[in-house]
Amino acid sequence: MAKRSKVPAKVQAKRSPAAPKAPKVGAGELHRLFDYLRYAVSRFNAAKLVFAHGTTDPVAEAAFLITETLHLHPDQFENFATARVTLAEGKQILDLIERRIATRKPAAYLVNKVYMRGLPFYVDERTIVPRSFIGELLDSHFGGDEDGTSLIGDPAEVESVLDLCTGSGCLAILAARHFANAAVDAVDISKDALEVAARNVTDHGLDDRLTLYRGDLFKPLGDNRYDLIISNPPYVDAEGMAALPRECRAEPKIAFDGGTDGLDIVRCLLDQAKRHLTPQGGLLCEIGRGRDNLEAAYPNLPLLWLDTEDSEGEVFWIAAADL
Repeated sequence: MAKRSKVPAKVQAKRSPAAPKAPKVGAGELHRLFDYLRYAVSRFNAAKLVFAHGTTDPVAEAAFLITETLHLHPDQFENFATARVTLAEGKQILDLIERRIATRKPAAYLVNKVYMRGLPFYVDERTIVPRSFIGELLDSHFGGDEDGTSLIGDPAEVESVLDLCTGSGCLAILAARHFANAAVDAVDISKDALEVAARNVTDHGLDDRLTLYRGDLFKPLGDNRYDLIISNPPYVDAEGMAALPRECRAEPKIAFDGGTDGLDIVRCLLDQAKRHLTPQGGLLCEIGRGRDNLEAAYPNLPLLWLDTEDSEGEVFWIAAADL
């Protein structure tokens, strides 16, 4: 029920006012998962929370927090919606709801978990909460040749993938799972983020196929070339940075700030990617709401914009031959 999505881009939301005082509710007054869901949604709406960290709305976020407290996968909420909650469990759920409101921290930080493509990943304040559309696009646009949907040929023939600005490592891990025969490199400038990524790589059993590098974009990679480069870099412009909601301000600033027009890192990727791509390769990059700025800056680049269920014109693909 708690579906992965990114709302509305990484930013572009006004700061939220202080939450109203919580009503006196005891764990014994609520009984079923549905009761706690309804209560949480009411509290979240009254507090005017911002949802941009893996859930799209108060219902999805409430379901996520409730199932995490009860050690259930978010997809299992409906199966147990009418089940009764114990008093001890109820108290834990209520405490978590009030912490979400009082701290304005992303829910993922409160439970140290986020789901992407149905898979769990560890996350904490050392890295941005992942909410990229690239994982969905790997499934929808990089399949086998027989269905005519692949932008890169047979996934089984992809031998090398690079994830730049990897953060918690989620996209690199999803790429390793999608391209079963590929060695995956992942780079981030943040030592803290790479510590989180290393934990996720180990948790998903990929230490032998996924290598983490610390450095500025391509610098630690030498002359390495890749069949596919993916990146969800910092892309928030100056106006967006000034308007970050409190939830986003709990995340590392370096993971958001893309410079005046949001394209500082994206320019570096476009200018340098060809030197690190194999002839048949390409770059898949997420830029949020920066499409107009990017097309104005690179009017002659044949960018292919890829849409997902919850996004339009936020991720582009460009083949190595067109760079």
